Amino acid sequence: MDERHNGASGARGPRLQAAGDTVDAPPNPLRGLSYDASYLTDFLSTISGPVVLVGHSYGGMVITNAATGNPDVKALVFDDAYIPAATDTLLGLTSAEPGSCLAVSPAPFNVVPYPGAPSGDVDLYVKQSVFPGCFANGLPAAKASVLAATQRPLAASALTEPSGTPAWKSIPSWAVIGTADHVIPLAGQLNMARNAGAHVTEINAPHLSMISDPGAVATVIIRAAQATS
Repeated sequence: MDERHNGASGARGPRLQAAGDTVDAPPNPLRGLSYDASYLTDFLSTISGPVVLVGHSYGGMVITNAATGNPDVKALVFDDAYIPAATDTLLGLTSAEPGSCLAVSPAPFNVVPYPGAPSGDVDLYVKQSVFPGCFANGLPAAKASVLAATQRPLAASALTEPSGTPAWKSIPSWAVIGTADHVIPLAGQLNMARNAGAHVTEINAPHLSMISDPGAVATVIIRAAQATS
């Protein structure tokens, strides 16, 4: 296969490269949905297709918006990801079904100002005391602690910015759903995936399924590439 898999990262990359694929892992700026989607759209314009676009968590919202109207993107893969419809928000989808470890009070974030922020915007870090059990349940404690310490912040404005026309309306989609995900409850993931008409693969994994079971995630990406080649 000569498909590019964009957004593939971590342990999935070597597996995809071993399958003969070109892998790019562009950064997600985490500055807000429209900004982040525009950044990815611009990146996609610099490479040739066909492309299988992969998004994890909030990255699912980014790829849903960035791929709209791009004929080179042949498949979307959502890995424990948000799969928004038009006007959906990250905050709304997180609390759509009960049980998210992020939809609690008091809020599980450390709030940090950042230079040049629009009025009222701040960076959000998941508290290090919350991160292991929220994002990395099932992973070794030492690994979870490192992930908590090295997390990148998300601009708070990303929580309430509405999503645009979804790319999954015209691009075939696949969803890897971790049944032990504490960030996006299983019912919420299934509802979003079914609404998008995605091919669903359920695995026993936390929110960071690409770390806990990279082989299963890579298999779905390769399956999507083969089905759309």
